[in-house]
Amino acid sequence: AGVEDQPELAAAAVARLAENEELRGRQALEARRRAESESFSLVGAQLDELYRGLRKRRRVPRPEDPLVDRDWIFCDLHMHTSWSHDCAVEPRDLVEHAEARGLGAIAVTDHNSLGGALVAAAEAADRPLVVIPGEEVKTEGQGEVIGLFLADEIPGRLSFEETISAIREQGGLVYLPHPFDRMHTIPDATTLHRHLADIDVFEVYNARLLFEAYNDEAVRFAHKYNLTMGAGSDAHVLQGVGTGGLRMRAFEGPEEFLISLRSAEIVRRPRSLMYLQSLKWVAQAKERVR
Repeated sequence: AGVEDQPELAAAAVARLAENEELRGRQALEARRRAESESFSLVGAQLDELYRGLRKRRRVPRPEDPLVDRDWIFCDLHMHTSWSHDCAVEPRDLVEHAEARGLGAIAVTDHNSLGGALVAAAEAADRPLVVIPGEEVKTEGQGEVIGLFLADEIPGRLSFEETISAIREQGGLVYLPHPFDRMHTIPDATTLHRHLADIDVFEVYNARLLFEAYNDEAVRFAHKYNLTMGAGSDAHVLQGVGTGGLRMRAFEGPEEFLISLRSAEIVRRPRSLMYLQSLKWVAQAKERVR
């Protein structure tokens, strides 16, 4: 290694030049002779080679996509069944409807319940539709956290940190839904920033939000902190399924799911929120009459 690779040697050389006028003169004369002996074209070629080397060092190699040969599918990562207190859609009906609409994958995420997701996954076992078992867990005062790829139900009213730990303990993924929907309880800024590294997927589009600005804020936040982005309809009626989601590569299991999200595209297919909410109210009224 020479002076250019060792800062200590470089510092010592500079100190010698500062103290020795004769040495400075000799080196200046040698530098002038070298410069006069080199043609402009030679210097240009050397500089060009130097710049090419710098570009190679600065360029971050793009990771190869191991799923590049997989089919593109449409995936809706947030929806509910009759296992949620505010939804009347049976899991079987949800699966049949999602398949009929051409979805390739869905995540069933009932409120504080995993049963509907497991029933839906069983219904889809012999179908091309992939069902990710999930649960939208209400935390103690810090909004909701969705666990994806779950096997066991997680109780509500745990702390934000405890909910994340319960998801992690069973190998699930942490999906943060509607993080800036101020019409509902959401995590405060301190909690959100403290747990950024724990969030596997950050929902940047939720088709049921009253104000689109909340989705836009989530997009900006995800870009700022380089978070993996997700999207879903948050459907509580069949007509809402597929109104939000992602175009992504087909996947198997949580690892490939995260890889697929790297190249996924957010898809917005909004319908009138008042229309969907009205359908939800009608369905709930029918359930009460039964």
